[in-house]
Amino acid sequence: MSLLDVESLDAGYGDLQILTDVDLDVEDGEYVTIVGPNGAGKSTVMKSVFGLTTYMGGTVTFAGEDITDTRPEDVIHKGLGYVPQSDNVFAELDVEENLEMGAYILDEVPEDALREVYDRFPILEERTGQKAGTMSGGQQQMLAMGRALMLDPDLLLLDEPSAGLAPDLVDEMFDKIDEINDTGTSILMVEQNAKEALRRCDRGYVLANGQNRYVDEGTKLLNDEEVRQQFLGG
Repeated sequence: MSLLDVESLDAGYGDLQILTDVDLDVEDGEYVTIVGPNGAGKSTVMKSVFGLTTYMGGTVTFAGEDITDTRPEDVIHKGLGYVPQSDNVFAELDVEENLEMGAYILDEVPEDALREVYDRFPILEERTGQKAGTMSGGQQQMLAMGRALMLDPDLLLLDEPSAGLAPDLVDEMFDKIDEINDTGTSILMVEQNAKEALRRCDRGYVLANGQNRYVDEGTKLLNDEEVRQQFLGG
């Protein structure tokens, strides 16, 4: 049984349907990437798993439990963490306050989880008292991921983690994601840097016009001539 299983999902925003009959699954410990052109519905898949869209049909199952159309505040209790593409830090709070917000559903902040985040992202410990809004884009992205990891999720949803980063920081961001996956956390990621994402992930999905187009091992999609010509720029 898959950790996450999305079957025949129809979803969108209000009356606007974006996804049609989308299927997707993530195995325990797996690293899965969704790629495709702008407007393909990639981020909508992520938001639908986390309960942030208008549900229109299909099912979403996580760890054997039907979480279809479950509210985000309830989803987070199930073992999912979500890092949106933008507005993903509390700008007026400092680094440690942001991380503490990641554990808001607990009675007290788990010190071991905080220690693990600082060990994984040393720059955050160096800037503990700095307001998040004054940090660089890469540092804010690390902070957002760190906050999502405070509850030790089984599955981490990442929406365009390299968006807006300076080129020299992109590899570092991907390395951090690799490290998170290597410790046992499953990853489902939407990524604009499709070639690098497919090179690193276990499996990839190609979406177009809100529908499944291709699914295979990441490197096989990367080397598929048709996929390269249509979606990866040759």
